[in-house]
Amino acid sequence: MATIKEIAALSQVSPATVSRVLNNDQTITVLEETRERILQTAKNLGYKTVLERRVEQHQESNQKDLSVGILLSKTLEEEVADPYFLTIRQGVEEELQNQGITSTFMFRWNDVGTNHLIRDLGGLIIVGKISEKALKTVSEHIENVVYIHHSPNEDLYDSVVIDFVKSTKTALQHLLDIGYSRIGYIGGVDIEYSNTETVSIEDKRLTTYEAVLRKNGLFNPNYIFVGEYTMSQGYELMKKALQQNDYPDAFFVSSDPMAIGALKAIQEANLSVPNDIAIVSFDDIEMASYTSTPLTTIKVYTKEMGQIGVKLLIERINGRKLPLKVTVPTKLIIRDSTPCTLSR
Repeated sequence: MATIKEIAALSQVSPATVSRVLNNDQTITVLEETRERILQTAKNLGYKTVLERRVEQHQESNQKDLSVGILLSKTLEEEVADPYFLTIRQGVEEELQNQGITSTFMFRWNDVGTNHLIRDLGGLIIVGKISEKALKTVSEHIENVVYIHHSPNEDLYDSVVIDFVKSTKTALQHLLDIGYSRIGYIGGVDIEYSNTETVSIEDKRLTTYEAVLRKNGLFNPNYIFVGEYTMSQGYELMKKALQQNDYPDAFFVSSDPMAIGALKAIQEANLSVPNDIAIVSFDDIEMASYTSTPLTTIKVYTKEMGQIGVKLLIERINGRKLPLKVTVPTKLIIRDSTPCTLSR
């Protein structure tokens, strides 16, 4: 670390002046320009005052003793079937380790009622859609809570989310710009987990799909196919779609695993992607670029969502009172499942 003498030499003042400025001595009289020059030089050299070092050491000590819980809305089987939530969790675990927090506990919603450890945590990260009411029944006195993928009450809880409306519009606009007019939808049911039941809630991908196509005069309710967020359901729903005489020539599929299943159904029907049917999907899981036809998809930065969630939690534990909602951007990744232009 830099010394006061080095800062003084670069700032062209005495070491005593540097010391008094860095320690916020209110009795010293210096020009504001000089004060700023000293502070900027110290920052550039990475200098930290004794007080700053003590605060960091105190925070690090507190973090080592901190117990953090990760509450997952999905079962292990659901998490494996849809890597979206799996990679969020991996991002959370990686960042907790980077922050030196080793006392962590993982719970799944389907068995959390039998585990009383969740009541004795310093902080809780919730991955998925668990209702605020359900949260309070198991953790009424946990003050520091961060939601990832869901924001049930942004006036109380920190959250990390993506803009599903904007992302879906981007995906659909890509198909519209190419020239498609018969655009179908394949997706799953969005679930919020409550005390004793799971409740189907609005999936903004589906509602945005409907709104965009209605605005363009292209909406056809017969082009909507909804099941579960699994690869096998993507396969079955695409088979069902292809049984129609007038099936869509492009699809927005709301998850990559479902799109991979849909690809198989298309191939079995002796059709090709994108010559016969174009696909835009959602997530950009690792497999999306390695499928038989690499998928055009909306990239979601799931690992980063998990990492941001941990950083928000630590800020709250260290004293921040204002709840924050962070919206992580997404990006359209164009691959071979959509053409550059329509050939017909």
